[in-house]
Amino acid sequence: MRKLLLVVGVVAGVASAQERVDWETVGRIRLEATRNSQVMETVQIMTDLLGPRLTNSPNMRRAELWAKETLEKWGLANVHLEGFEFGRGWTFSRCAVEMTKPTEAVLIAFPEAWSPGTNGRKLGEVVRVSLESEADLEQQKGKLAGKIVLLSKAADIKPPEEPLFKRYKEEDLEELEQFPIRPPRDEEWRRQARKEWTFGRKRAEFLMAEGVIATVEVSSRDGGPVRVMGTPAYRIGFPEGVPALVMAAEHYNRLVRLVEKGEKVELAVEVDARFLDGDTKAYNVIAEIPGTDLKDQVVMAGAHFDSWHTGTGATDNAASCAVVMEAARILKSLGIKPRRTIRIALWNSEEQGLNGSRAYVCQHFACWEPQEKPKDDLPESLQEGERRLVRKKDFEKLAAYFNLDFGAGAIRGIYTQENLAVKPIFSAWLAAVEDLGAKTVAVRAVGGTDHLSFDRVGLPGFQFIQDGLDYMTRTHHTHLDTYDRLQREDLVKNSAILATFLYQAAMRDEPLPRKPIPSPSTSPR
Repeated sequence: MRKLLLVVGVVAGVASAQERVDWETVGRIRLEATRNSQVMETVQIMTDLLGPRLTNSPNMRRAELWAKETLEKWGLANVHLEGFEFGRGWTFSRCAVEMTKPTEAVLIAFPEAWSPGTNGRKLGEVVRVSLESEADLEQQKGKLAGKIVLLSKAADIKPPEEPLFKRYKEEDLEELEQFPIRPPRDEEWRRQARKEWTFGRKRAEFLMAEGVIATVEVSSRDGGPVRVMGTPAYRIGFPEGVPALVMAAEHYNRLVRLVEKGEKVELAVEVDARFLDGDTKAYNVIAEIPGTDLKDQVVMAGAHFDSWHTGTGATDNAASCAVVMEAARILKSLGIKPRRTIRIALWNSEEQGLNGSRAYVCQHFACWEPQEKPKDDLPESLQEGERRLVRKKDFEKLAAYFNLDFGAGAIRGIYTQENLAVKPIFSAWLAAVEDLGAKTVAVRAVGGTDHLSFDRVGLPGFQFIQDGLDYMTRTHHTHLDTYDRLQREDLVKNSAILATFLYQAAMRDEPLPRKPIPSPSTSPR
């Protein structure tokens, strides 16, 4: 067995050695990235001036135009906004929540995106009820008019066992290199999500009909961060519901305890929020460095530009967008003439289900189309029925796609999405940036972000391995996701690494190897 492993290692090493690395150009990339970096200036504009960037909000509209103008100023070609159908916009400017009885206190809470405002300051008695089924709705019918409804149980707050700020250790990276055997694919999650979507519509209609002032849920993070996302009411035709708040866990638990002790609790709530029903399209920002002898082929890098609405969307995902832009700036400023066209994308509406990248891939490369017209208004990822893969004219022209979206931490390597053939190629490229901290090639697959839009149709799409920092403990979808949580050194390194990968992919003789085309039963939606 040891002999076999040695042979496999030697073969991989030979393949890696055969992959050409242009060390001179990689060195020039590194010097431009470290000596003339603009990445922090770029990300500060995205966050302090243009954040948050909720899809189809006024800030996002400004951010789209700013990105287009900036990329044009840097000399990139074919810079444009590419639209896709999304739905309603939304914005809020004020949220104030106070306890007025049995004592007075200011409480920390934020509205969910795409929930209505209160139309002024409203006073209401607080009740704690469960509304998780149609039976619950029937039981509470006629009882909730003028009430502020606590929907969650109290948070189970325990002392933290993990550090707030983490980087990968060597043993962590070694573990990532091990190939995990995944359990059989289970469609139960999709059935459950379908059920929750359908019930969510009924609950929104119920709350409106009953005259509920507002609902309050508990933040899924404690210790300071308030984690807030949104409702499905961006979809035209979905009921707006009533004002929906998410409250700091410690403040929420206080309300639950008081109510459960029989105290009469009263809150004053004021939310200034509004829906925007103008342009229902959202827009991806696209730009290119034209290729030469292989210009019809494309190497892409992307990151999602949209964010949630309570912080400024710094670690999720302005930092990655700034890195993508900076990588393009570096290559352009060096006067590099790539063989393949290098194209960057700042995706919109990732947070609502990879919508921007999914629409782009479907428009240009391939998509899974239903055999029959959907019978309901469920999101595409939740619809039932057989599908067929329809390839578009540029399907064979994509050489590679690289994605950044796992927080703002330093790149430590790359996931191959179970594409074993690219491992020696990536290992060779990473050898040129190993002293920047990136060396790991993990053959395993990861999800949750825009590379899946490419991978699910059989295109070579990859996500980088990144240090976690305080992404999952402090900033992910919280009001603390601001510029202050960014590490300059990490973003400078990431810019150099991404530019290196784009250059190497654009210059090699062949496109990156592809996995077999997925079948409808194996392709994630």
